[in-house]
Amino acid sequence: MSGFEINKILASILVAIIIFVIIGFVGNFIAKINYNESLVKAYKIDLPETSTDSTMQKTTDNEMDESISSLLASASLAKGEKIFNKCGACHNYKKGSKSKIGPNLWDLINRQKASVSGFAYSKALSEYGGKWTFEELDEFLYKPKEYISGTKMIFLGLNNVRDRANLMLWLRQQSDNPIPLP
Repeated sequence: MSGFEINKILASILVAIIIFVIIGFVGNFIAKINYNESLVKAYKIDLPETSTDSTMQKTTDNEMDESISSLLASASLAKGEKIFNKCGACHNYKKGSKSKIGPNLWDLINRQKASVSGFAYSKALSEYGGKWTFEELDEFLYKPKEYISGTKMIFLGLNNVRDRANLMLWLRQQSDNPIPLP
């Protein structure tokens, strides 16, 4: 390619840019767009002010209001096992199996918190104390980071109370001697 051909290509690009800019100026001159923000171009609809936090609080309170004890009687083992797939990435549930990222969940219901030997629990969970009752587990599974601030568990939680009941019923079965339902 000769220098003359390169000059023709560069001149074509330059002419195209100049034409584009001129068309823009002419278009703005013809249309005469005046942006006046004081002009209202829509109808105002007055709505009562409601806080989104209060609506969110109401829905979360309703989720927690339903007693887990009453839902366990109608819970489904099959659905609980399906829900456990979310947990299975970090937890084992079989008797004698090693802990993964999270502790083994065999015989979890009514077990002392932070009691699987050889697993390094967070300081927050170790100091929390108590047993994993149905009610405690329900609140923990709802929002783990809020229930025990400082826990290492990265799971966001199960918002649906029926899902939590199904999971807890299934976890209850993972024991040599499952505790009676409340």
